[in-house]
Amino acid sequence: MRKISFAVVVTTVALCAVPAFSDAPGSSSPKTMSRAGIPYKPDDDQAGPKDVVDAIRARRPGGKLLNLDRVLLHSPAFAKGWNAMFGAIRGQLALPPRLRELSIMAVGALNQADYEWAQHEKEFLAAGGTKEQLAALSNVASALSNAKLFTEAERATLALTDEMTRTIKVTGATMKRIRAVLPVDQVVELIGTIAGYNMASRFLVATGVELE
Repeated sequence: MRKISFAVVVTTVALCAVPAFSDAPGSSSPKTMSRAGIPYKPDDDQAGPKDVVDAIRARRPGGKLLNLDRVLLHSPAFAKGWNAMFGAIRGQLALPPRLRELSIMAVGALNQADYEWAQHEKEFLAAGGTKEQLAALSNVASALSNAKLFTEAERATLALTDEMTRTIKVTGATMKRIRAVLPVDQVVELIGTIAGYNMASRFLVATGVELE
């Protein structure tokens, strides 16, 4: 009788245990459920009310819904408000895009929101950020004092982001610092951006939204 090695048995069992559906690792098919077990809405006419879905598609490359959208659309009213607010943050503010994206990357790193980080890497680079800065942002506490890689405006932005995200309360010194480099309207916009993306990161982590 032919003997079967232990390695072959283990490999066979492991292969049999892999789920045979679209969420299997390496599958090119769209995922159907988030890591938290929330079903993704389909990327079609059944995703939600047409006006809400069309408004979201208008902000997405190629009009394709993100996995984030496909979770948000379980509540069309919430998805509509979300889209309006982040549409304003991303396209209607006077705040320099580089500082906006810098704060978003920092929030993603501090809250371990991998989806948020991955979605904004290209945006940060397109806004003038560098790959060296990206690498440094993996440790925000170190980056906010790195005068070699970051300007004073960038370091003040990181200090504000760090305090708003980790301790919530902003010190007088940090507020004075950010007021010295930005006009008041942009200070308000930066605070709103940091607050908004803290909400986004917490939503993403809790719902387990995965990268497309």
